[in-house]
Amino acid sequence: MSNPRRGAISYDSEDQTALYIRMLGDVRVRSQLGFEQERRGSHPYLYVDFRILHSRPESAGPVSARNVRRLLSFQRYLNSSQFLRGIPASDPLSYILDDDYTGQAKLMLEKVGNWNFDIFLFDRLTNGNSLVNLTFHLFNSYGLIELFQLDMVKLRRFLVMIQEDYRSQNPYHNAVHAADVTQAMYCYLQEPKLAQTLTSCDLLLGLLAAATHDLDHPGVNQPFLIKTDHYLAALYKNSSVLENHHWKSAVGLLRESALLSHLPTEDRLSLEERLGSLILATDISRQNDYLSEFRSHLDKEDLCLTNGGHRHFILQMALKCADICNPCRPWKLCQQWSEKVTEEFFHQGDIERKHNLEVTPLCDRQSNSIANIQIGFMSYVVEPLFLEWSRFSDTRLSQTMLGHLSLNKQGWKEGRDKPDATNSRASEEQRTSVAKDSNSRVLPQGSKGS
Repeated sequence: MSNPRRGAISYDSEDQTALYIRMLGDVRVRSQLGFEQERRGSHPYLYVDFRILHSRPESAGPVSARNVRRLLSFQRYLNSSQFLRGIPASDPLSYILDDDYTGQAKLMLEKVGNWNFDIFLFDRLTNGNSLVNLTFHLFNSYGLIELFQLDMVKLRRFLVMIQEDYRSQNPYHNAVHAADVTQAMYCYLQEPKLAQTLTSCDLLLGLLAAATHDLDHPGVNQPFLIKTDHYLAALYKNSSVLENHHWKSAVGLLRESALLSHLPTEDRLSLEERLGSLILATDISRQNDYLSEFRSHLDKEDLCLTNGGHRHFILQMALKCADICNPCRPWKLCQQWSEKVTEEFFHQGDIERKHNLEVTPLCDRQSNSIANIQIGFMSYVVEPLFLEWSRFSDTRLSQTMLGHLSLNKQGWKEGRDKPDATNSRASEEQRTSVAKDSNSRVLPQGSKGS
């Protein structure tokens, strides 16, 4: 009998949490498929470019105004780079247009640590460049540009490259999701236990990992890549396939942009390895491993954040929380993200059905609904993680997240059960009241509520 893969989950039929995680990051097929180095699969689906999975047919009409604005905004970033090098911009009007949009965006960035931050609105105000603008702002506000002597032109180029390598065709795993995770990560980095102990290197890695954690995501999950015998699955031996790909893609862009080329080689390689360790922690199939270790530390009360290894572990847990924090956002944001991730799930299921593959349980639109998927996700994945996080960081933010989680789960249950209009209005008023309360209170983000 072969030894189980490190980090594998025990699938006791009575363990509902493990069963749900299994459906999200199924590892059953790992032992069923052989591995041959660099072998590309023969399944007909593999001849389809991932980049056209969600593309519009020619009959859909001309390119949307939004896509045109994205191109124009990219041109403005080129002009911005020229400006930083002292080269006059060819079209001064672009700066007038930029000011018109970024005036409102800058006002939002002043409240970037607010848990109610609306990343969808910010993305619209920045013409689809939320990831670039948000991450650059956080690097600057933390003083990381000066501390690490980063070239601003290289940094801007690196961030634009990251944003462009997220696939905008994906309903969920796109640059807006990366920006949302980065904003959530910033909120966690501001929590007292972290803010008082994290080093500048920890902050740099935390923000980089959040911005790149799903880089070049194909819009399908790991089980899909494995059962279609995709070359990425073979390359990474069916283990943390997507996370390895995100990490290697991020390292590729770091090197291509030469952002860290001025650092000693040993330091640069160490940063790349630690970045990989953070991104690999987002593998949902290893959720129980990290959660058990986290719970054990909290039970023993042996976490010491002056210890570099412990700080890194907390960064891993913070990134895991940021990655799946959508159900802990206000209902308006939670609902939008839920619809987007379910759309991506169902699209994968449609492809599986079209190519006569076994349809992944959570991706079957014929037997699932947004409400059922979200209720299961909240109950078996999100809630256990955030309950432990609140034990570690018992602050106003943690209580706010758990409050939203409870109300949002209730909202999905009511939607599934089709309650009468009176109950729906009452619940909506309750959620609105919680949102207003979290906005109106003037306590610091990390302080405890009374």
